[in-house]
Amino acid sequence: MKKYFLFICLLVSVVSNAQNLKFEKGQKAPVFTAIGHNGSTISLEKITQKGAVILLFYRGYWCPFCNKQLSSLNDSLGLIQAKGATVLAISPEKYESVEKTIGKTKASYEIISDTANIILKQYGVNFTVDAQTVERYKQFNVDFSAVNANSDNVLPVPAVFIIGTDGTFKYIYFNKDYRKRPSVKELLEQL
Repeated sequence: MKKYFLFICLLVSVVSNAQNLKFEKGQKAPVFTAIGHNGSTISLEKITQKGAVILLFYRGYWCPFCNKQLSSLNDSLGLIQAKGATVLAISPEKYESVEKTIGKTKASYEIISDTANIILKQYGVNFTVDAQTVERYKQFNVDFSAVNANSDNVLPVPAVFIIGTDGTFKYIYFNKDYRKRPSVKELLEQL
């Protein structure tokens, strides 16, 4: 229990290095094309032509708060899809780590491994974990160079964006407190 408490304190200290949100509701969302975990090409621009997109950024399979959020979205995927929306999740995890996330959360929606942190940077959710904190994470068996696709020690602020068919932000959730996440109910109300 003490080790878990120290891990939580460590996560709180890391998020304080994160930057501030750079977008507002109504602004155009950055478009991207990426490869999903199943090998398919995902174009945000094409997907939003079909319906709204819930775009969320998560840290990794090692984060219990991320796993809970991803599982909740998967449990409510039918309700989300009934509103014509698509869920996309993005992480700096390498492909093998994304498979661990899917195993833990049963996520059946697309997950993108942002191997060069390009999308994280486009959306302004990226922050670099300092070297001292990286070493402390290793004490909890979280080695970013082994889990993530690169050795930049970059994580995202857990953020959620709803992008409408016109390509603009309809909803933005950006909170540096990684323990707080919007509920599925809240997201459904925004669709």
